[in-house]
Amino acid sequence: MKAIRILVAACVLFAWQASPAHGAVAAGPAPGDGAVLGNDISWPQCGGGLPAPPAFALVGVNGGRPDTVNPCLSAQLAWADRTSDAAAGTPAAVYVNTAATGPVESLWWPAGNTYLGTDVGNPYGLCDGTASPACAYVHGYAMAFNDVVILKDAGDGAVRRVWWLDVETGNSWLWDKAANAAELEGMAAYLESTGAEVGIYSTAYQFGEIAGGVTPGTNLSGLRSWLAGAESTSTAQELCGAAPLTPGGMVALTQFTDGDLDYNYRCPAAPPPAAPLPPPPPEPAPLDAYAEMHAAQIS
Repeated sequence: MKAIRILVAACVLFAWQASPAHGAVAAGPAPGDGAVLGNDISWPQCGGGLPAPPAFALVGVNGGRPDTVNPCLSAQLAWADRTSDAAAGTPAAVYVNTAATGPVESLWWPAGNTYLGTDVGNPYGLCDGTASPACAYVHGYAMAFNDVVILKDAGDGAVRRVWWLDVETGNSWLWDKAANAAELEGMAAYLESTGAEVGIYSTAYQFGEIAGGVTPGTNLSGLRSWLAGAESTSTAQELCGAAPLTPGGMVALTQFTDGDLDYNYRCPAAPPPAAPLPPPPPEPAPLDAYAEMHAAQIS
């Protein structure tokens, strides 16, 4: 078998220039034009202060890598569900880390089209244990399955939330962009099977480096985009005019960092999703989580 080449960004463990810091959190920006902002938070905020619940919020499920757990998930979801959106009936959204490692030592990688005894319908054919699109699709499906179980274990299994796939070069990816795209397709497929709405968080550059040009007609086409890279409220508003990450999609949110927190602007053409119905609870599954590692955040 040929050696598997994995694309790993430099300084994965400590290069979180835009990573929210621990400790007290300032009140944040007060845009003079009255723009309504939200916050996204995750494991870096564990043990630190949080601002008053904003208009809307997004909470990270993982601890920086797929199949890890944000240790403050329950508490942060409780904070996020005191936002204005939540009070109006729309629960806070969540986001999950993504990666495609291939069959490397110590990390689980599929060797067939099943996960925990369940057959996975695979548009790429049979997974044979290699770093192929077929196996990446099954791996993504499994990671999303585990993410839903993590949320259920946090006491949140009865709430249907919007799920965002966090796609960054700070995690490990294969050189085969088609396989990386298949990883994301597998994740979206499982989440959509629960009735959830799915979107993608990234920058145009990073998404292109990882997944390349997504083919119209896949389940990534038409998904909403959450774009990082703005520097202020005004540039976040301008970023709403950028191209979406996948064909047929739309830019729904844009992100910038101010002080210790990430702030998000909801683009005018993207109203909040309708209040969801509760989903059927997912079947419980054992989690063989990876050792928790720090994540490089999008700057």
